[in-house]
Amino acid sequence: MPPRKTSQPPPYARASRSSPIRRKQLQFGGIILCGLLLIIYLATSLFSSKSERAPAGTPEVVIVTVLDDQTMSEQYRQRVVENRNYYAQKQGYVTFFPNASDYDLNNSPRTWTMVPGLRHAMTAYPHSTFFFSLSQHALIMDPSVNLNEHVVGKKKLESLMLRDKPVVPPDSVIKTFAHLKGDKVDLVLTQDGEGLCQGSFIIRRGEWAKFFLDTWFDPLYRSYNFQKAEGHALEHVVQWHPTILTKLALVPQKILNSYNVDITSRGGKEVQYKKGDFVIRLVGCELDTSRNCEGEFNHFYDEWKLQMEKDG
Repeated sequence: MPPRKTSQPPPYARASRSSPIRRKQLQFGGIILCGLLLIIYLATSLFSSKSERAPAGTPEVVIVTVLDDQTMSEQYRQRVVENRNYYAQKQGYVTFFPNASDYDLNNSPRTWTMVPGLRHAMTAYPHSTFFFSLSQHALIMDPSVNLNEHVVGKKKLESLMLRDKPVVPPDSVIKTFAHLKGDKVDLVLTQDGEGLCQGSFIIRRGEWAKFFLDTWFDPLYRSYNFQKAEGHALEHVVQWHPTILTKLALVPQKILNSYNVDITSRGGKEVQYKKGDFVIRLVGCELDTSRNCEGEFNHFYDEWKLQMEKDG
């Protein structure tokens, strides 16, 4: 009879290597899975707009305008403040007016102060939802406009968003997202015929907003000596940082940013201010020696003031 088989392998039999190799593969796969889950968690924590309960009386919107006492007269500054405060009072918003001299720019152009000015405002109003950044060389002409109804409400924003649009006109290969939902938008911008417009925009407070502003204000970008300083830096950041593009919505220019002058390359008469427009910007007045920002401002201030007196 043949010898009975034993379940015990002989001492000289080669041990199977499949089991240790399999264990190592499982361990390696587990490490990769944990890493992926960690990345997803961090990305979700950083870039999601968390809804947290704000204390009673918290204003939904903060209007932020950086004033420059080195380039603006006292009367000019007072009139800008009056214009913003009147609108804020009508809508239940608040205003924030930092001074350009408050920030160390390390020899960068003073126009960069709008970025730390916004960060400053978010620290001062940590529970407000939206921050409306508006150039000092601009007026709010229609104080009846509620920003939620006018632009940032989910359905309204979705009806206004310019989808699959070159971020920098006319033919940037980087385009706005075609299927972005309004409640996922954290940055609302306009563009003119030359590029993005940083003189009037709205940003939603949150970790993403802090990340965006810190990226924009990076010393490396400020040292590049861009021709349009923070404007060209903004275009660079938006086009080449996907995490920023995913939260961006472009809306028609006149929603937030009508111009007081007819500049063909920037949209011409189509984007020029008409009575009933929300905001008028004195675009480029500080760069053109043949123009006077305060004189142009006063012209529209008088028109605004007369209308406010009529409205009571």
